[in-house]
Amino acid sequence: MKQFMRVFFIVLDACGVGELPDAADYGDGGSATLPNIARAVGGLTLPHLEKLGLGKIADIAGVSPEGAAMAAHGKMNEVSAGKDSTSGHWEHFGVILDTPFPVYPDGFPDDLISEFERRSGYGTIGNEPASGTEIIARLGDEHMKTGKLIVYTSADSVFQIAAHESIVPPDELYRICITARELLTGEHGVGRVIARPFEGDPGAYIRTARRKDFSIAPPGPFVTEKLVEKNIEVLAIGKIYDIMAQRGVSQTIKASGNMAAMDETIKAAREFKAGLVMVNLVDFDMLWGHRNDYRGFAVGLEAFDRRLGELLPLLRVNDLLVITADHGCDPTTPSTDHSREYVPMLVYYPGMETDIDLGIRKSFADTGKTIAENFGIDYPFPGQSVISEIKHES
Repeated sequence: MKQFMRVFFIVLDACGVGELPDAADYGDGGSATLPNIARAVGGLTLPHLEKLGLGKIADIAGVSPEGAAMAAHGKMNEVSAGKDSTSGHWEHFGVILDTPFPVYPDGFPDDLISEFERRSGYGTIGNEPASGTEIIARLGDEHMKTGKLIVYTSADSVFQIAAHESIVPPDELYRICITARELLTGEHGVGRVIARPFEGDPGAYIRTARRKDFSIAPPGPFVTEKLVEKNIEVLAIGKIYDIMAQRGVSQTIKASGNMAAMDETIKAAREFKAGLVMVNLVDFDMLWGHRNDYRGFAVGLEAFDRRLGELLPLLRVNDLLVITADHGCDPTTPSTDHSREYVPMLVYYPGMETDIDLGIRKSFADTGKTIAENFGIDYPFPGQSVISEIKHES
C-alpha cells in the first residue's frame, strides 16, 4: 500500500450524527445534532460534504444520499465513558478511558475551593455551573471591585477561571490555572482547567482570544507522540494542542474560531511538506451547541462547507483527508450539554475509488490506527485501520 505523505485530520467539534445505543444512560435519548439542526432549519446546503458522502451517513435534510460519494463514509462509536472533547479526541488518537471525568452539577466542594484559594493566593466567587458569557456579565463587576477570581464549571468536566485582563494579566491567570491543574488530580481529576480572560467595561465585558486549556495528562501514549518520536511533523491548529495535554505536537497554531482555523488549514495545504495536520473547529460547540443556537450552528456548517470547497482542490494525489467529530451537542434539545452520539467518518484522497461504505466503526480509535498504519507506526494502539478498505494501491 502506498503511503500518504500528508494527512489532514479535521474535527468538527460537537457535530454528532445520531444517538449512540447507550445515549439514554447519559440523558441523551433522541439527540442527533446534524439531523436535528437540518430538520429545524428546513434543510442544510452542504454541497461539498454531500459530495463526500455525508448524506449516506445519516438522514440530514438538504444533504442528498443519492449518487456515488467521492469519499469513503461511515460513522463511529465512542468506546470511552463520557461525552466530552478530551475523551473524544484522546480516543481518536489511541487512548480509551474506562471511567468518565468527574462533573460538578452543584459546583465544586467547599474544601476543594478553599485549598485552591490557599494555593493560588486569590479569593473566588461563583463556583457554579454557568455559561461563560452569562457569568462574567453577572459577576464581572464584583470581580473588578474585589479582585476575586470567577470560578465556574459546566456540564463538561471543566474547572474554569475567568478574570479581567486589567485585574489579573493573562500570564498570571495561566499560573493560577497551573496551580489548579496540580490540585485537580485523582478523585477531582477534571478533564480540563480553562483560563477565561476577558476585557471591557461594566455591561460590555467580552472574552478575549487568550483562552488557554490545561488538560489532564493521558494514561497512555498518543498516536501523535509516536509520530513525533519518529521525526514525523505534527501540526495542530486550534485548541487541539491543549486538549491533547500539549503532547505529540511539533508545532501549534492557536487560530481563534472556525474561519481562522480553516485559513490556517488552507495555508498548510499549500505549504506543509509532509506529516499530519490536525484541526479542531470549536465554534460549533462553543458558540452554537452549548447555547442551543441551532440557527447559528446551521450557518456555521454552511460556512465550513464553503471553506471545504477551497481546501479540496489543494489536496495532492498523495494526501489523505479525514473529517470527523468528537461528540454531539444537539442545540435543538433542552439540554445545553454535550450529547452521546455517533460521529461522522469521511475519508478522501484525490482519485480514490468512489462510494466506499465504511459502515459503523467500533471505536473512534480507528482514525488514529489509520494514521499510525499510514506512517509506519508499529505500536499496539486500539482500533482498526481503514487503509486496506479505501484501496489506495501502490
